[in-house]
Amino acid sequence: MDEVTFKSDTVLSDVHLYTPNQRHLMVRLNSMGQPVFLSQFKLLWNQDSQIDSGTEGGDYRDDPTEGNSAGTGSPQPPPGSGCSSEGVSLQTGADTTGQEGAGVQLDEDGDLDVLRRPRAASDPDPAWPPRDKVHPMILTQEEDDVLGDKAQESSTHTVIKIEHTMATPLEDVGKQVWRGALFLADYILFQWDLFQGRTVLELGAGTGFTSIIAATVAQTVYCTDVGADLLAMCQRNIALNSHLIAPGGSVVKVRELDWLKDDLCTDPAVPFSWSEKDISDLYDHTTILLAAEVFYDEDLTNALFKTLVQLAHRLKNACVAILSVEKRLNFTLSHLDVTCEAYDHFHASLHQLEKLQDGQLRFSVERVEAAFPQRLVYERIQQLELWKIFMEPVS
Repeated sequence: MDEVTFKSDTVLSDVHLYTPNQRHLMVRLNSMGQPVFLSQFKLLWNQDSQIDSGTEGGDYRDDPTEGNSAGTGSPQPPPGSGCSSEGVSLQTGADTTGQEGAGVQLDEDGDLDVLRRPRAASDPDPAWPPRDKVHPMILTQEEDDVLGDKAQESSTHTVIKIEHTMATPLEDVGKQVWRGALFLADYILFQWDLFQGRTVLELGAGTGFTSIIAATVAQTVYCTDVGADLLAMCQRNIALNSHLIAPGGSVVKVRELDWLKDDLCTDPAVPFSWSEKDISDLYDHTTILLAAEVFYDEDLTNALFKTLVQLAHRLKNACVAILSVEKRLNFTLSHLDVTCEAYDHFHASLHQLEKLQDGQLRFSVERVEAAFPQRLVYERIQQLELWKIFMEPVS
């Protein structure tokens, strides 16, 4: 695979933005024929400090420039920035030469003839990576090898390994890693006490990233989405990170939950279907619902809010839904302007839900300030938002 080809309907994952210098190793092709990559995401925390993680105003970040697997680089300025000592000396030398008028070489037309340094004189041991093209490396096409010894060797509590795709059609964007999942994961790691020992349901889990983080704290996590291929990827990612989940005795259950259907699938012949025991546990004990960056389509947003209302009526306990969204700006021909229609529709849905009165439940909406510390290596931009929906019985 010499070049990656993107079609007009291709959606490119944010993983390229917050891990620009990291190699994402291609490990296999999924059942759809899409390349699957294995990436590492750096955690800026250790489990020994979690007992204080719920204290507001605290910043428990390690130095993100130390051991950064996301490739943010060293604190030294990059080549060509004009800030290096070599760049300064070269610029000074050029000014001096120009002032003295000595050693200036002109071509036959009188233009300045710039002498370029031969490649042989280049630094044989540069501090920065070469600027050549880097193409994905194929590790293996044997799926068992990915979960073998190499995965077990790095049983560190500072790295999360995730299998994902890089670019897909819109209907398969759940197979990619999005910044909103890391943003929500930051909040989970900060509000440790809120999730401790709880039963959590994630809607539209995608690669399972947020569910894995939740399972480091919660007792039971239901990681849900649709599509056997996507859910199988979730299952693999949970296995890759079992060293983070197992010490606390947590359980992650990958299940299918379709927002366009009113009932859960209980057919044992269908992969990732629900057992009666699972459904009973879900309704009896769930108190937290999660959804990370799933608000990119108006119809799906409507379906998600409908699902939230249905679940709130079926759950025996008062619950809170925590939603992350990124305000994405797009230029549309229909408006001939920059708009953010999916984001605006999400906000309209929040307001509608808050006004909903059915005599049984009360819905209240609260925005979470993004002042909590960052525990994962990524670019936390201002367009990321976190919202809470409290769903409580009417007293």
